[in-house]
Amino acid sequence: MDEMKKVKFKAALFDLDGVVFDTESQYSVFWGEMCRKYHPEIPGLENKIKGQTLVQIFDGYFDGMDEAKRDIRKNLDEYEARMTYSFIAGCREFILSLREKGVKTALVTSSNDAKMRCVYRSWPDFGNLFDAVLTSEDFDESKPSPDCYLKAAARLGAGVEECVVFEDSFNGLRSGNAAGMVVVGLSTTNPADAISPLCDKVISDYNHFGHSQCEALIAVKHQS
Repeated sequence: MDEMKKVKFKAALFDLDGVVFDTESQYSVFWGEMCRKYHPEIPGLENKIKGQTLVQIFDGYFDGMDEAKRDIRKNLDEYEARMTYSFIAGCREFILSLREKGVKTALVTSSNDAKMRCVYRSWPDFGNLFDAVLTSEDFDESKPSPDCYLKAAARLGAGVEECVVFEDSFNGLRSGNAAGMVVVGLSTTNPADAISPLCDKVISDYNHFGHSQCEALIAVKHQS
């Protein structure tokens, strides 16, 4: 019998907030203020909406509140322009090490182009970390739909079995799973035990995690 062909680790697909950058605590502050202002009757709403796109938040909690939505959009744009974009520990080095080994990389974020301009102002060479950058403008459907990750894989010329997704939010993790890819969860936004059922592996940061671990996860998922 012919030996089963080894699946190659070809592409690493990264969400942005809570995965590349340690920004989730800053968003908690912003959304805490907005939710207390417009929905004081729902304590802790800022925690319930973590990982949702702005469209999903508006559809779920601000239907018919056009003035509030305009105010939130304006404040959010101003807030993101002032935010600090600090890399999750080991992330930059991890991405560079993958690229040195020939692994393709893509940013797959629900953030829009305006947010990405803020990122590029902080890190002018940020785009050099990725072979492709996909934002909300590139997707027909938001996470947890697999649309964004399937499009990213196609952009990089990789099969779903050759990809590893890095995510932190529940919707993002479900998106990676729905795409049929290996999913590594970052416990930066939600506790490790909460996201573990949706992950092939949970990490707190990228220190002590590398190319060989990704290969091993692919082998377990697609060759068992």
